[in-house]
Amino acid sequence: MSETINVGISEFRICTAPDKIMTVALGSCIGLVLYSYFSNTCGMIHIMMPNNPGEDKNIFKYADSGIKNMIDELSKHGVRRATLKAKMCGGARMFETTNDRMAIGDRNIEAVKKNLEKYRIEIIASDVGGSKSRTVTFDPSTKDMTVKIPGMNTYII
Repeated sequence: MSETINVGISEFRICTAPDKIMTVALGSCIGLVLYSYFSNTCGMIHIMMPNNPGEDKNIFKYADSGIKNMIDELSKHGVRRATLKAKMCGGARMFETTNDRMAIGDRNIEAVKKNLEKYRIEIIASDVGGSKSRTVTFDPSTKDMTVKIPGMNTYII
């Protein structure tokens, strides 16, 4: 019997098939999954902010410190760094603003992309931006990410 592992805001979890992993209510936050085609183990992080200012002990709240530590944790579970791929969702602009500093979703998207590029991890699929929240579920056995947006159809990336 399989379970669905829930990843809360600013959290990171590891999942191995047949279990699935999910995070809910991604507004400006990013739900990022790192996985390998050679493993049935994956990790998911619910990123809230782009960069760790250094004094916050919750490393998984931020794209920079969260992604680095996510890679390290997956390596400890036997997932080879060189084979990692990514899928990401979220980064919505939940409130209209002309102040780019307040556009956290846009900043989160860029920070995640920058950090994945730094570690040479390819983004296989993404569903980012817009103005609606998302709930995502990843199945490490199929490598499918199911995306649910309130009031819209559910789809797979």
